Amino acid sequence: MKKTSDPAGRPSFPVLPTLILVTGLALAAFGWYALSHWLHGSEETAWYPPAKGCNLHQESCTAVLGEKGQLTFTVATADGRIEALEMLPLEVTVQGIDARSATVDFIGREMDMGLHRFVLQARREDRFTGQGQVGLCVHDVMPWRARVVVDTPDGRIGSWFDFDVVKS
Repeated sequence: MKKTSDPAGRPSFPVLPTLILVTGLALAAFGWYALSHWLHGSEETAWYPPAKGCNLHQESCTAVLGEKGQLTFTVATADGRIEALEMLPLEVTVQGIDARSATVDFIGREMDMGLHRFVLQARREDRFTGQGQVGLCVHDVMPWRARVVVDTPDGRIGSWFDFDVVKS
């Protein structure tokens, strides 16, 4: 390919290769966004706030799911503390909802700690159990969020429960 020059003899700006590069970068960004959206599921989750004043370390926490029912989340700890890297018995109980499955995601509230998703097993039509764990962090106190999602015939519904893990 012959480069053209301006009247002063300097080579001109390579417009075509630059446009191809910009187009390629835009297509890669769009592809990443589409793949990320597809992997996280295209179905939206209806979120309901948790009841105030719950201490997940020591008690079950609940969320009223509009007029549909109620969700209760329990992390059964032996000593009343959720510890990093400790296997935690998890339980989700629903009332007034036809639940098919339940998952719990532990998410770092102030820093990305990766995906910690735990699929719970159905024990009855209203109770799901399993085990999960939160990751280890370099900070003395790591704020976490447990996102509980229940699949129903009408779609996904869920709530979140915040707690802190103190480094021991």
